[in-house]
Amino acid sequence: MERDDTYYMQLALYEAESAQISGEVPVGAVVVAGNEVLSSGHNESVKRHDPTGHAEIIALRKAGALRRNHRLTDCDLYVTLEPCVMCLGAIVQARIRRLVFGALDPKSGAVQSVMTFPWEKSNHRIQINGGILSEECGKILKDFFLRKRQAPGA
Repeated sequence: MERDDTYYMQLALYEAESAQISGEVPVGAVVVAGNEVLSSGHNESVKRHDPTGHAEIIALRKAGALRRNHRLTDCDLYVTLEPCVMCLGAIVQARIRRLVFGALDPKSGAVQSVMTFPWEKSNHRIQINGGILSEECGKILKDFFLRKRQAPGA
């Protein structure tokens, strides 16, 4: 069965919805090997009191623990938002094969929005595909921050 980026991005969006329900910025991530979902995660920075509690980091940690290996060379990562520099660094360190993201992050995206990774100097190059379900991925974030700004005391 051939991989369907839209299907896996929908799973990442489900994770983003879980983050939103718990009051976190709605970003979700899914790690896939072949056609098997190894792990998933969503933002938990507020809940964990942890600035590294991003969806990508949580999903990578779970996949690494499941595999009992810090290298995930045959895995693809689906994330609803363009990764920040911290997450992109972790993705490179995990040796993720392929990164698929939804919406661009004009404030802290490290793939193409704010900065670009110096791939020519890296010992690992990742296949990157951005813009999958970008409207849906962007809408959940826009709606979340709109509600935050409209909340009493905001």
